[in-house]
Amino acid sequence: MKKLFITASLLLASSHLFANTMVEMKTSMGNIEIELFDDKAPVSAKNFESYVKSNFYAGTIFHRVIPGFMVQGGGLDANMVEKTTKAPIVNEASNGLKNTRGTLAMARTRDPNSATSQFFINVVDNSFLNRSAMDAGYAVFGKVTKGMEVVDKIVSVPTGNQGLHQNVPKQPVKIISVQIKSKK
Repeated sequence: MKKLFITASLLLASSHLFANTMVEMKTSMGNIEIELFDDKAPVSAKNFESYVKSNFYAGTIFHRVIPGFMVQGGGLDANMVEKTTKAPIVNEASNGLKNTRGTLAMARTRDPNSATSQFFINVVDNSFLNRSAMDAGYAVFGKVTKGMEVVDKIVSVPTGNQGLHQNVPKQPVKIISVQIKSKK
């Protein structure tokens, strides 16, 4: 009986150690709840959390919105001014997670290890963004658990060109706040 209690206690303690972080993103179009995959994408999840904890995302916008593809945000304000970020992180696209509808992934340049604060939410399955022999891929680090209807509203807004940027919502879709809610 004593061994059973100790084993059960250890299992409960270890499951808490690997609990994923839950985040709430408040936008001008509604709220989105996100589970971060701390266990499978620890570098990307920790990076995102550090931006959340510093209130970095408040006042940024979804600046790239493409129906049948994704919505991207987390780096520019409503005036299309890019915010100063921390150092880039290593690409974790080899973690086995796939760019499927509702997943959150790190945006980057052509350099696979250039991701900083920007992220995107896949609105369809985008298997061509997964790591392959030909491409480093885009690292998935979370998924929408509630509020995918909000993401679908965002991807449906009218867009156009603004300066050098394409697919910019004509009316800014603002990220009001992002907060860590709990460990799941």
